[in-house]
Amino acid sequence: MLKCLRDLRRVNQKSLPSPLLAFILLAFAASGAPVRAHDVAAEMAEAAQVFLRALSPEQKALAVYEVKDAERLKWHFVPRERRGVPLKALDAGQRHLLYRLLSSGLSHRGFFKATTIMSLETILRDLEQGRGPVRDPELYYVTIFGDPAARGVWGWRVEGHHLSLNFTLVNGSVAATAPAMMGSNPAEVRDGPQRGLRVLGREEDLGRALAKSLDDTQRRQGILPGSAPADIILGPGRKAEPLKPMGINMAQLSPEQRGLLKELLNEYVRRYRAEVADETLKEIASASPENLWFAWLGGLEKGQGHYYRVQGPTFILEYDNTQNNANHIHTTWRDLKNDFGEDALRRHYEETPHPH
Repeated sequence: MLKCLRDLRRVNQKSLPSPLLAFILLAFAASGAPVRAHDVAAEMAEAAQVFLRALSPEQKALAVYEVKDAERLKWHFVPRERRGVPLKALDAGQRHLLYRLLSSGLSHRGFFKATTIMSLETILRDLEQGRGPVRDPELYYVTIFGDPAARGVWGWRVEGHHLSLNFTLVNGSVAATAPAMMGSNPAEVRDGPQRGLRVLGREEDLGRALAKSLDDTQRRQGILPGSAPADIILGPGRKAEPLKPMGINMAQLSPEQRGLLKELLNEYVRRYRAEVADETLKEIASASPENLWFAWLGGLEKGQGHYYRVQGPTFILEYDNTQNNANHIHTTWRDLKNDFGEDALRRHYEETPHPH
């Protein structure tokens, strides 16, 4: 625990406001007992209930939608106004309760990635000096879909520029954590007090390390000809669906390269609570190595535009860094059978009678 706290202070001393960091450190220090997997959904429900009780009637009217409302499926990551209650409308106490809800779904790694992505809006505002869209670190929204009961059917979302986190809960279980998006602009802060900050640096470095580890024969398969696409392919408005497998499959990798691929997947999956991440990684590991594909497009050196994709039977991970002279990252994770908990919700409504 002490080592964990020291790591958190070191990693985020530049990127988080000190009151928020103090609150998080206190929360970690106060949590002594391990959380069991079946407790996660109950913890999320409690955190959502406490958050909603702290809102005014006007704020609650902004924050709550029916679970079947079409708004639940409208995810995006551009800087714009959204449905929900914005961070800027919350007082200090309400914000702490929102952070509690956010940390009920994310690991400390994921939580700090998410909050640091929000903080980059201030850096963008300074860099652009009013020439671009509105950059506001408080223009992030939380939305609750349905009644957050411990055994109920409901969902929640935290979303804004370069961040979209969607959770669906069914009958006391976390049914889905996708679609999910994290981005970073700049990918590397090159000036100012936060110089050197790379929120998604390991996502970039591990992908490049795997691509560069391929030998000449492997490169003819794993590194595709042509330039990198301008953005991720399965973006907002496009249903999660299998893309044509491209690149090199895991069965063709050496043990060391397989280790790199697993480390890369871990970096994405372990953004979430261990109890949730373990289930996802178990599902990925159950697939045959021949059905897990890695593909790289674009330059192999830092500063050159590049894209990679990892695809398995149940998911697609995309990473793109081509904009702003390859200093602007988009990453997404899509669940091919259960985006927005679609499969779990279908089974629930088929098996459980619901009055009209």
